[in-house]
Amino acid sequence: MTISVMEKSVLGTLAFGASLTALTISSPARAITEPRPTSEIAKETLKHFDLAYMHAEDERHADRNGPPKSLRTDSTALQLSMIAAELTAQRELIAKQNEIIAKQQLAIDRLVQKQLTNSDLGVLRAAGLGGVTPEIAPVSHEATQMMPDAPVGAAPPPEPTVQSKVEAVPEGQGVLTPAGRMVLDSSFEYTSSSTNRLVFRGIELVPGIQIGLIEASDADRTTLITTLGARYGLTNRLEIEARVPALYRWDRIEVAQQRDEGIVRTIALKERDIGDVELALRYQLNRARGQRPIWVANVRVKSDTGKSPFEVTYDEFGVATGLSTGSGFWAVQPGVSMLLPSDPAVIFGSMSYLYHIPRNIDRTIGGAFIGRVNPGDAISGNLGFGFALNPRFSFSMGYRHSYISPSTQEIGSSVERSNRAHVGSFTFGMSYRLSPRQSVNLGFEFGATADAPDVGVTVRFPLGVNLRK
Repeated sequence: MTISVMEKSVLGTLAFGASLTALTISSPARAITEPRPTSEIAKETLKHFDLAYMHAEDERHADRNGPPKSLRTDSTALQLSMIAAELTAQRELIAKQNEIIAKQQLAIDRLVQKQLTNSDLGVLRAAGLGGVTPEIAPVSHEATQMMPDAPVGAAPPPEPTVQSKVEAVPEGQGVLTPAGRMVLDSSFEYTSSSTNRLVFRGIELVPGIQIGLIEASDADRTTLITTLGARYGLTNRLEIEARVPALYRWDRIEVAQQRDEGIVRTIALKERDIGDVELALRYQLNRARGQRPIWVANVRVKSDTGKSPFEVTYDEFGVATGLSTGSGFWAVQPGVSMLLPSDPAVIFGSMSYLYHIPRNIDRTIGGAFIGRVNPGDAISGNLGFGFALNPRFSFSMGYRHSYISPSTQEIGSSVERSNRAHVGSFTFGMSYRLSPRQSVNLGFEFGATADAPDVGVTVRFPLGVNLRK
C-alpha cells in the first residue's frame, strides 16, 4: 500500500504524541521511586520529538526525490544493461533475417535461371541455354518457420513465358531441344496455286499479224504433304532433326492452241509418292542473356529420294503424263536464325542459302537430249514476331521471301537459261498448348508475288518425350 507524504507526517505526529504520553505516564512511577529533575525530563522529551521529526522528514524527502543516490545509480545501471541485452538480441535477429533473405533471393535467382535454361524456350524448340544448372540450396528451417502457412491474398495470373511466345513461329525458327528430349512432329500441309500463261511461237510480220503457234494454258495445282519429323537434343546446344515427307499431287491443266484451227485440251494428272528426305543439324551459338538475341546456326541436307521431274513420262507431243514429288537434285542449305526477346513479344528472323548440286541427266525427253542441268540456287529470309496472349495461346506474324536464281540446262547442242523468280508470302501462325507435352500449331501463307503459291495451310502436332531421366 502506498502512503502519501501527508499521511506520513500525521503518523509521525501521532508517534510523537504517543511517546509524550508514555513519558508522562512513566514519569510518576519514576518519581515515586527516584525523583528526576525537570530539565532532564524536558531534554528527553525534546530528544524523542527530534527523532520523530527527523524520521518524518526523511520519508518526505524520499517521496520527493526518489530513493537515495546509491540506489538510483544501481537501478540505472540495471536498466542500461537490460536495454543493451535487448539491442544485442535485436541485432542477432536482424542478422538471421538478412541471412534468410539472402538465401531466398539466391534460390529465386537460380529458379529464374533454371526456368530460362530448361523451360522458357525449351519444350517447343528450346532450352539450349547452356550448361548444367547448379543445385538450388535448401532454405533453412528458420526461414520456413517465418513463412506463412497459407497463401496471403489472391494469386496473380501466370505470366506468359518466352516459350509460349515462340510456339507459333514458323518451323525451324526456335532455339534448341533440351538434351535427352525428343519431339515428334507430325504435320499436314495444303498448298494451292494457279497460273495463266500465253505463249507465242513464231514471227510477227506487223503488229496484229502473227505467223506461228499461239498457246494459252490455265493450270491449277494442288499439293497435300504429310510429314513425319523428329528432333532430338544431343546436348543443350546441339540438335539433330530428320523429316520424311509423303506427297499427294493433282494438277488440272487446260491448253488452248491456235494454228490453222483451235485445239483445246484438258489434262488431269495425279501422283502419290515419297518426297525428298531431309536431315538437319542446329547449334546454338550463344546463351540467353536478358534482352540479347539468341543466335542459332543450322545446316540442312536435302536428298533426291522423291520422284524426279526427269523420271516423268511424256506423250508424243512432249506433254508430261505424270507429276514429280521431288526436285531430282541433292541440296545443302546453311543458315542462321535469331530470336530476340522483347517483352511482351519475341522477334524472330532468319537467313539461308540453298545450294543445288548440278548433275548430268543424259536422257532423251520429248525428243530432245538433256545433258547437264543446274537447277539454280536460292537465297531466303524472313522476319516476324510472336506474341503470347496467355500461357496457352500465342500467335505470330511475318513475311518470307526467296530469290531463286536462273537455272541452266543443256538441250541438244544449246544451253537454255530460265528467268529468275521471286517467291514472297505473308505468314500468320497460331499455337494452342493442349498439355505440357503437346500443342497444336496452325500456320497460313498468302502469296505476295506472282511466282508464289496462292495460299498454304499447315497443321502441326508436336509431342515432346523425355528419353533421359
